[in-house]
Parts: sequence; structure tokens; C-alpha cells
Amino acid sequence: MTTSAAEPARTSLPTIAAKHDAGIDYELFLDCVHCGLCTSACPTYVELGDENDSPRGRIYLMRAVTDGRIELDSSVQKHLDLCLDCRACESACPSGVQYGKLIEPFRIHMQKTGTKPDNLSWLQKFMLYHLTPYAGRMRLALAPARFAQWTGIDWLMGKLGMYYLMPPSLRQAHAMLPPLQAHYGSLPEVLPAEGPRRARVALFTGCAADAFFPQTNLATALVLQKNGCEVWIPRKQVCCGALHYHAALDQPAKEFARQNCQTFLPDGGDVDAIIVNAAGCGAMLKDYGHLFHNTPEQERAALFAKKVKDISEFLIELGPIKPTHPLSMTAAYHDACHLCHGQQIRKQPRQLLEMIPELKLVSLNESEICCGAAGSYNLTQPEMAERLGERKAKNVLDTNADAVLSGNVGCLIQLRRYLRAKKPNLIIAHPIDALWASYSGSEI
Repeated sequence: MTTSAAEPARTSLPTIAAKHDAGIDYELFLDCVHCGLCTSACPTYVELGDENDSPRGRIYLMRAVTDGRIELDSSVQKHLDLCLDCRACESACPSGVQYGKLIEPFRIHMQKTGTKPDNLSWLQKFMLYHLTPYAGRMRLALAPARFAQWTGIDWLMGKLGMYYLMPPSLRQAHAMLPPLQAHYGSLPEVLPAEGPRRARVALFTGCAADAFFPQTNLATALVLQKNGCEVWIPRKQVCCGALHYHAALDQPAKEFARQNCQTFLPDGGDVDAIIVNAAGCGAMLKDYGHLFHNTPEQERAALFAKKVKDISEFLIELGPIKPTHPLSMTAAYHDACHLCHGQQIRKQPRQLLEMIPELKLVSLNESEICCGAAGSYNLTQPEMAERLGERKAKNVLDTNADAVLSGNVGCLIQLRRYLRAKKPNLIIAHPIDALWASYSGSEI
């Protein structure tokens, strides 16, 4: 007969009442085995070296709050709010942890319970939530800035130091402004395919992207036509909802999503694909099914999401027409977070660029590390956004490239902000701008 050793006495950890149920499937927490392979991919951990600012650290914090083991105090909130939601950890994780489905609902919960830090002024909130998501309003708002750039007034005011008289939030917004090109106006609702029709697609034109970089939307439509696509541009489409959703404002985001589903799928969907050229918008549109999880609207939202394709993803699947006009330059490609991590699209933009005669594509160090734009992050967390912007600028300059290309509006704005003074002649553009230049013989 054997006897077992007496079990050691156990000391129970103190617990507090679990007050924070964010509605997260608890199994998603358990997917994380705390191996730490995500840490080297996380921009905030790479910069700060603080475990609390790593993905596994944040998962531990959220789970501990949910369990009632720690309070959701200002320290915990700060670590969670510093996350860029770039989802690089999802690409690095061997266990398939769906980090976005943890951090986003938890932030919404923090917003609803009044515990989410508020780092924005009333003016910044107005610009982000009542101006930027509306394409028409954005075009009107940018008209004075566009006029000032064209006439040289902007340069003169900068030389005279007049921008220092602005409120800090406006001064920061001005510093982010890229060179603004003339808007294309209004495209026909339907653009015919060139040659035999190979597909019928809908084009999502967005809000901020269309206001800041209208030439890219125009180039996207022309590239699609060139590749035998009939292009439908729905008049009643609206913002994808990403700005609101990532700021934990889920109800306005859902309103935008509902209208887009109704607009693009009026009869269940008669287009082969819904084309988007902005990585942040694409990731959000593809996530509509999750946005309406466990609701009667989930099926329709999932149908919409299934049809969404990034322009590079779609063209490679379709089989692109070979461009013929040479672009004699060296170019680096920066992976937008919500393209490479959010949508797992990496090869397709490079494949398109490699088709362009005389364009030499060079590798960019830390290409998949966030540039610091991350939607409104450069407003809510300006210090970390600046650190990451400078880090990205250094890596770009180290390539000695003539151009840097990226598939997201936020990245293009951030790259211009931190590179224009260091290398004024550097071309900063969307890969589709380069592809259309090679199709048409025009300049980027």
C-alpha cells in the first residue's frame, strides 16, 4: 500500500469582484500560451521594452481584469491605449491568437464604462468623427489648404512662423497635411471596361483617402478599366467606419456598415468584387461579419465582407495586363499594417510593382513594423507615433531609394510627414499610382 505525499498548503490570491465583462469569448484569451514570439513584432514593445506594452502582456492584463484579479486602473488603461492595433502580433503568433478580437471589444467596453482615456481635444474629436468620415465635408474643409499650397501662401505663413499662433490641435493637423492635388471631380456611376469585359466590380472610394489622395482613386478606376473591368461607383456609399470603431465608438461604425451593405448589395450582390485601395478601410470592410457577430445582420454583413478585395489582391487573381511604359527608378515598399497583418496581403503589391519595366524594387528593413499612423493614433499618442515615424523614415533613407510606395492613406501621410524635410525629392505614392503611370506613360 502506497501513501501520497501531503499536498503543500495553498495561498489564495486576493480577488476583487469581476466588474468588467466586455462580452469577449473567454476561449480567445486561452489561445495565448504566453510564448513571447509576438514581442519582437510589436512596435511599442520594440520601442519601450516593457512587457505590459507587448501583446501577451496586454492579453494578460485584459484577462486579469475580466477575472477580477486586478482593477482597471489608469496604469492598465494606459498600456491598453498605447496599442496601435496594427495586428503584427497576429502574423507572428504560432497559436493563431486573434488579438484584434480581444483589444477592440475591450476598448469598446472601456469607452462604455467611462474608463477609456480621452486624449483628444473637442476640436480633434470634431475633425475625426464629424468631418473626416464624410468625403464631401473633407473636400470642402481641405479647399483652403489646397489653395494655400498652390499659391505659396502656405510656405509664406510657415516662414513667418504664423502657424505657431494656431491652437496646438490645428497646428498638429497642419503638420500632417500632404501636398494636395486637384480632385478629379465626379466620376460617372458606371465606367465601361476596355476591351472584352472580364469582371464587374464596385469601387469603394472612401472618405479621407479620396480627399487627401484623389489621384489614387482615379488611378484605381482607370487601372480596373484597363484590365477589362466594368467599374460601378455607388453614389450612396459611406465611410467604412474604421475611425469610429478603433476609437471604441461601435454604434456609429455599425451605422456606416449598414448603409454600405445596403448600398453595395441592393439585391444580394451582383458584382464580382468590391474593390478597395486603402488597407485600413479594407481590413474594416472585411471585418463586417465580426462587427455584427450574433445579430440578425451577420449573414448579410458576412456576404459583403466576402466580396471585398484589395486592388492588388484582385488584380493578381484576375491576371493583370502587363504595363509597358518604363519607370526608371529604385523603389522601396512599406507594408501597411492592415494590409500585411490585417489581410495577410504581402506578395501581391510586390508582384504588380515587379511587372513595371525598369523599376527596381529594393528591400526595406522592418518593412512590417508600423510607421505610427494607425488611424487616429498620431493624434491620440503623438509621442509614440513620432518615435515610430522617425524609425520608419530612417529605414527608408537607408535604402537610398527614389520612391517609397505603400497601400494605405495613413501610411502615406505619415511617411510624407517624416521624410519631406530629410529627402524632399523622394516620391511617396500608392503602388497603383506607379502601375497606372506605367500603363499610361504619365508621371507618378
